[in-house]
Amino acid sequence: MGMSVTISAATEADAEQILKLQYLCYQSEAQLYGDYSIEPLTQSLESLRGELAGGTVLVARLGDEVVASVRGTTDADGTAHIGKLIVHPRLRRHGLGGRLLAAIEAQLVTAGTTKRFELFTGHRSDHNLRLYRRHGYAPVTTEKVDERLTLVTLAKETAAPTLTGV
Repeated sequence: MGMSVTISAATEADAEQILKLQYLCYQSEAQLYGDYSIEPLTQSLESLRGELAGGTVLVARLGDEVVASVRGTTDADGTAHIGKLIVHPRLRRHGLGGRLLAAIEAQLVTAGTTKRFELFTGHRSDHNLRLYRRHGYAPVTTEKVDERLTLVTLAKETAAPTLTGV
């Protein structure tokens, strides 16, 4: 019987595995846009450790191996910024990205101040755009970075709280 993937909070000990996975996962994005200088490919281990300390970072594990990850922070206005949703290439198209997206949303809402979710991807990243739309995100802005890349920002409101016992 195969092992199941578990999702949990990332720890400092996961930093190197996350960074290596990030480097692997963003190769396809870099190729798609013809730009290997994108921040996920140049991020330092120290910078990633700072994100671990200052935000919410989740990982998906298959045994001891980190096979997916996502990060999020909520600003003072209640907007949760979700980023660097990555899934190992051999595990893509099996629902793991959607599970991680739902898990980070739930984690950020539990913190109590999140009113809205926001994330971005490149305009040619069709798989990412489909995933985000399937999970209720809608495009809100576009920003042309250069001739090769336009960033698409997508957002959705958090679910309204339900009143029980009223």
